[in-house]
Amino acid sequence: QIRQRVLALRSAGRHSYASLTSEDGSYVQVAGGQATCMVERFDTETGKRERAFHDKPSPAFPDGTLLVFGAGKLALKSDEWFVADAVVEIFLCFRDAREYPDTVHWRPAPGF
Repeated sequence: QIRQRVLALRSAGRHSYASLTSEDGSYVQVAGGQATCMVERFDTETGKRERAFHDKPSPAFPDGTLLVFGAGKLALKSDEWFVADAVVEIFLCFRDAREYPDTVHWRPAPGF
C-alpha cells in the first residue's frame, strides 16, 4: 500500500503529499510526486525536523528551485530532489524501523 500511494503522488492537485506516522508521533512525509519529491522526517524523541538529501545534486534543479505542490511552494537545494522509488524505500525503512539507505542523509529542515 505504501508503494502504491507514493507512486501515485503528483506534484499538482490533491494528491501531492503523504505522511506516515509511528505510534509515538514521529513521522516521515513527502511532498511532490514522481521525479520531484521532497522528504522530511520528525522525531518526537529529539524534537528535530529534518529534510532528506542525497549525494547526487540534480543538474536540472539548481539550489532555490521551487517545488510547487498542492499545499504551496518550497525552495529546495539541488540535492533534496528525490524520485518516488527512493521515497518508497525511505517510507519502508521508517515503517520497519530499519536504517535508511546509505545514499540518504538528513539536515535540519529550514526554519528549525
